[in-house]
Amino acid sequence: MGDPFRRKVHPRLSWDEYFLKIAMLVAERSTCRRHHIGAVIVRDRQILTTGYNGAAAGVKDCLELGCLRDELDIPSGERHEICRAIHAEQNAIIQAGLHGISIEGATIYCTHSPCILCAKMLVNARVKKFMTYGDYPDKAALELFKEAGVEFAKGRKPDPKISTLD
Repeated sequence: MGDPFRRKVHPRLSWDEYFLKIAMLVAERSTCRRHHIGAVIVRDRQILTTGYNGAAAGVKDCLELGCLRDELDIPSGERHEICRAIHAEQNAIIQAGLHGISIEGATIYCTHSPCILCAKMLVNARVKKFMTYGDYPDKAALELFKEAGVEFAKGRKPDPKISTLD
């Protein structure tokens, strides 16, 4: 019959899978009706900041007001200024600034590839790597990363199930 106290062993996540899975959890705070996006900025395997996409603090969000982009039939990746949400990467950068945390040399783990606006900010913040499992329709960010020397890596989407031994 076997030992009833023997625990089932789960494969251990790689560091990239671990931080991408955390980004998935961060995305659950999103107030966007179109996409839930999460970002985690990490250096030396330590989380520096997180961010998710949503309206500015203290103002009504899309869950309450509806999505203006949907109402105007604006495709993803276009007319960023119409959206009331701040992107997950932007919110993670803002959190670093608010708390006096340098993100130079860090890796950002994000559920989606970045738009060009976020890529510009990440380049200027001197982030060294962007890791994701998702896509974005505009490829301009990837060209900017290549030119600026920011490593871009795409992995597989982690299993969203939380595995524990109990």
